[in-house]
Amino acid sequence: MIMRREILPLSIFGALAVLPLLGSFGSDAFILSIVARVMIFAIAALSLDLILGYGALVSFGHAAFLGIGAYAVGILSAHGIREAAIQIPVALFVSALFALVTGAISLRTKGIYFIMITLAFGQMAYFFGVSLAAYGGDDGMTLPGRSLFFGYDIAASERAFYFLVFAFLVVVYAACRTLVISRFGRVIRGARENAQRMEAIGFSLFSYQLTIYVIAGTLCGLAGFLLANQTEFVSPAYMTWQRSGELIVMVLLGGLGSLNGAILGAAAFLLLEEGLSHLTEYWKLYFGPFLVLVVLFARGGLMGGFKRLTGTGDGR
Repeated sequence: MIMRREILPLSIFGALAVLPLLGSFGSDAFILSIVARVMIFAIAALSLDLILGYGALVSFGHAAFLGIGAYAVGILSAHGIREAAIQIPVALFVSALFALVTGAISLRTKGIYFIMITLAFGQMAYFFGVSLAAYGGDDGMTLPGRSLFFGYDIAASERAFYFLVFAFLVVVYAACRTLVISRFGRVIRGARENAQRMEAIGFSLFSYQLTIYVIAGTLCGLAGFLLANQTEFVSPAYMTWQRSGELIVMVLLGGLGSLNGAILGAAAFLLLEEGLSHLTEYWKLYFGPFLVLVVLFARGGLMGGFKRLTGTGDGR
């Protein structure tokens, strides 16, 4: 049974690892760029799934962390600091700090009030980005180049950058999986099922939820760092509530409470977007009904369908 449960993650990461090798058979940089973008948003979806799928905390401001991580790269690069060894800690620290402050306030509310206050904080971050006239304001800013790693411009190559993003995805997935199956993760999942009972047996849910909220925000900040490097551009548009909604759709599409599903959901969303947008500029008109059908008939999203086909009960 354990081996059957590992089939999907092994298949996902095996396919991602082999894909660049197809370059010798005609695959071009465009394909690598698309899949690298999928992996970046998979990291963001994984981070959101920690609080949405496992913690039942619906955040409509999660994209703020994506923008914070991206702006950490942009602002430091504008001042001549392109070293990733500096940019990554700054991006993670600022994302974690924003998550700590906003989470400490948001988690004192429940239900629709939590959704609205996270939306408000996300919009605050967005308008703060718009106000940064020195860094492009509403138009955003173009980076002078990708980050340097210990002084070397190894991310300049699309293939090298692809493997860099792949390595980050593997590390984030492994960290999230370890967290989910730990005692800490069991408390978070228990709170999702019955918060009152968990508090009755002595767990301080606020501290647990705040911790997972900070972890999720920090990981999304890492995705922002990678997104800024891929596009070599930073914009307040990364922090809009629509982007947060797209992250929620990715998690729902893949299956709530499933790390594998978060990756599949990000891939399905972005690949469908890419394919449909080539057919029509009104691609969302077709994607909307598709999502409704998935929610209505594919219970548990893509992972739910996979588990029914394979007979496995593991959602990780």
